[in-house]
Amino acid sequence: MIGEATQSGGGRFARPTYDVPAESWVEAIATAKREGFDFFDWLSAVDELPGGFTLVVHLWSTTRKQGVLIRAEIPRSAPAIASVKDVFPGAAWHERETHEMFGIGFTGHDGMKPLLLPDEFEGHPLRKEFVLASRVAKPWPGAKEPGESEHTVSKRAPMRPPGVPDPNEWPK
Repeated sequence: MIGEATQSGGGRFARPTYDVPAESWVEAIATAKREGFDFFDWLSAVDELPGGFTLVVHLWSTTRKQGVLIRAEIPRSAPAIASVKDVFPGAAWHERETHEMFGIGFTGHDGMKPLLLPDEFEGHPLRKEFVLASRVAKPWPGAKEPGESEHTVSKRAPMRPPGVPDPNEWPK
């Protein structure tokens, strides 16, 4: 198909996985389509701090009843890759969502207007450096440790999630 595949998942969830250079992204997806992976399932990204992002697309063959993953790494310093909406028009929505949530640009996609977040929203909430202020401003409901309930006092100081600075350090 597009080179050597590795395998992601196991058992009935196993999928051949192809890692391609970012400049071959559209070509690899078009090749997979020509080879029978005719159904676009989803596209998203993984924040791979500090290096950049891994873009992932899942395609499905309706005749073979088999899926395939295609991945490409893109740098954090210039997070952009070519759009595949001309190969699979259904990718347009997923590219908009990935742009909004991760800040990844898709060249050739001219409709990158906000999809899920309000216009005034600042930042990209699925990036690992995005501050989850609600986790710091309001205690997490429910038990935090085995055996702990609303009637007991925690023996430890509450921990902040990774990447969330102390509220006293937030910019004013």
